[in-house]
Amino acid sequence: MILRKQLLASLVLSCALLPSLQAAEFATKPEAEAMVHKALKFMKANGKEKTYSEIDRKDGPFVDRDLYLTVYGLDGVVRAHGANPKMIGKNLMEIKDVDGKAFVKERVDLAKKKQPFWQDYKFTNPVSKQIEPKAMYCVPEDDMVVCGGVYLK
Repeated sequence: MILRKQLLASLVLSCALLPSLQAAEFATKPEAEAMVHKALKFMKANGKEKTYSEIDRKDGPFVDRDLYLTVYGLDGVVRAHGANPKMIGKNLMEIKDVDGKAFVKERVDLAKKKQPFWQDYKFTNPVSKQIEPKAMYCVPEDDMVVCGGVYLK
């Protein structure tokens, strides 16, 4: 009887914790903001090239679950990409999401105002492989913009 009560108590506790465990598998907006600022701090200490190479590493310090960083030049060229290295060096100024939104052009235009911002668009989640709504936090820095986004569930 005692074992059965302990088992039941464990089951109830597990169920109570399930929402927080599920939420932990996806990044949050505060985590995206923190990672972007972590990259900017790293860049000030180590330079752009070292930062780009760290952002590009899928097992590096700037990739966490479905959160990764991207860096664009103000010309629309990808300088670093934490989820898809094939994008590095490509000008994505004209790329559009499934709704026809030219999100990189919009991102670059917003970055030219030299203020941090959030941007909404749709993009393929590298974890689920599905096109999902995404919010991207971006901070302009010199001739580039450093961004980290979250998929909106």
